[in-house]
Amino acid sequence: MFSAVSLPSAGPLVSALATVSKFIGISASIAVVGALIAAGFLLKDEAGKLSYAGLAMRKVILWSAITWAIAAGGNIIFTLANILGEPLGSVLDYVTLKSFITQITLGQYLLFQLLIALFIASLAMRIQKVGGANLLTIATVIGILSPIFQSHSASSGSHALAIGSLCIHVIALSFWVGGVFALALLEPEDRAVAASRFSALALWSVVGVVASGAANAWARLNFASAWHTTYAFVMIAKILLTVGLIYIGYVHRKNLTAKAPQSINWGKFSQLVLAELTIMIVALALGSWLSVNRSPVPLGDEKFSAATTVAGLPMPGDPTLSRILFLYNPDALFLGFLILAVALYVRGVMILERRGDKWPLNRKIAFVCGIVAIDYATSGGIGVYAHFSFSYHMIAHMVLGMVAPIGLVLSAPITLALRTLPQGRTHEERGVRGTLVSALHSKIASIWVNPIVALVLFDGSLFILYFTSLFGGMMQSHLGHFAMNVHFILAGFLFFHVIIGVDPNPKRVPYLVRIVVLFAAMSIHAFFSVALLSSSTLLDGGYFAQLHAPWVTDLLADQKLGGSIGWAMGEIPILLALIATFLLWVRDDSHEAKRIDRNTERMAAMGQPDELAEYNTYLANLAAQDTKEG
Repeated sequence: MFSAVSLPSAGPLVSALATVSKFIGISASIAVVGALIAAGFLLKDEAGKLSYAGLAMRKVILWSAITWAIAAGGNIIFTLANILGEPLGSVLDYVTLKSFITQITLGQYLLFQLLIALFIASLAMRIQKVGGANLLTIATVIGILSPIFQSHSASSGSHALAIGSLCIHVIALSFWVGGVFALALLEPEDRAVAASRFSALALWSVVGVVASGAANAWARLNFASAWHTTYAFVMIAKILLTVGLIYIGYVHRKNLTAKAPQSINWGKFSQLVLAELTIMIVALALGSWLSVNRSPVPLGDEKFSAATTVAGLPMPGDPTLSRILFLYNPDALFLGFLILAVALYVRGVMILERRGDKWPLNRKIAFVCGIVAIDYATSGGIGVYAHFSFSYHMIAHMVLGMVAPIGLVLSAPITLALRTLPQGRTHEERGVRGTLVSALHSKIASIWVNPIVALVLFDGSLFILYFTSLFGGMMQSHLGHFAMNVHFILAGFLFFHVIIGVDPNPKRVPYLVRIVVLFAAMSIHAFFSVALLSSSTLLDGGYFAQLHAPWVTDLLADQKLGGSIGWAMGEIPILLALIATFLLWVRDDSHEAKRIDRNTERMAAMGQPDELAEYNTYLANLAAQDTKEG
């Protein structure tokens, strides 16, 4: 038997207001995303600056963000009323509200969303360039996602799958629905420019919506026993609406690819967009209802488990070789980004091969190794046991921060992007490729690729993470654990990009400096490992003790084992990078010598010795003159 479990309720009126505020907030935030991507991506830019049509979207961004902020404020009040099961008058108390938004995690996330909405509203009318629109898009998406990490999915035993798939679902839906909303607002001539580019974006978004929605439904529902529940009926209705939207999207894409822009009936196109937008609004309303009601849970199966409650995973058995190699619990958020990265990389390689160019096999292999390493350290056996043991956490850390980044750096993803991303649609437009080039040559990029900055982020952040309360706090939540793993990957990628990277670097440093930085990294990492080994107190803030893993009998010994593992696994990649740097130095010197020799031969064949030869002749003449005078 299954029961549909809901939040504690302060009454039907408050529950209805909570659903309405959630719907308005979701719709307004998606409108912000749509207006931002229209301004920064769909419409033409003028050398990186927003066009007139792009600047006009700023008012849409402003009022949508204000609406979002109002709905987010109401959502805080209605959520608190439902949690306490009291009428609105009882929760409109300063002390109660302050305690909720400062001490309760859900309240903190809801407050963060409110602040993001206010932040977007304050900057909406100041956007002038494509880069600013793109940065605000990222901020908006972060604001939309923040409460998800404390949603009903967070209490699921498979919350890595439930939360991750829901995040991907919301991101893809925001771009899809937001893009349709933006198209509906554009003038016909601007819509003709934006429609083809949105068609490509919508295709990627639809795939994300369908795949993540299926994964989330599988994680939250047992369809064999839950068909009779209202929750299941609402979800099925949402699925049917999504199928209808996919069909409309197919019609859009078919018309856009089969006809020239000037031959398309934009009047009928607009009517179809409005119908699509109406269906999307209904689907969002159903999604809002689902978000304030828990999925059906089996009666009698609601048993407390420290592992599931704290780590979000069932306690695995004693670590054996077969479990470490074959155990798999998908972290859908990481998995989704990895699948997207693979799809984009494969697409880039295919574009090159259609042109007749070949992408080196060793770069393809390096990319596969990097992606597999990340997946294994987040969803595989090591990733699972990393939630329950410090020593396995350190193995996962070393794989994510030391091993995987080397593979990604050697796969040259930036070079591939520069060679395959679309250029501007006009001579004045910077386009996607031009935006990337501009970002690579920006002042911020030159700061990031400074070897000292890369070293501080790579090794210096270890002391901030592990020798403060930050580590224990981040391990307590899925968001914190996700952010920590992302930091490991990005810090490692940046460091090895500076040292052995084959991608363009706006501020490439001499090989001698790279070798010095590598020796410094090796020394700092060794010092960090020794500090772990000599520590007499636990660094996790009691996190691992809450789990009561039966195969971890001594937490302090396990922590010291993690220090030993970090020392061993950390030194080897750095040593390999040191050897690679030395070989690159020798190869570059050899290439330079060959270049000089070729230049000398070429100039000699033309009867014109090169500058070096002329200088040597000059020195020889001076020596001969000194000899005569002597």
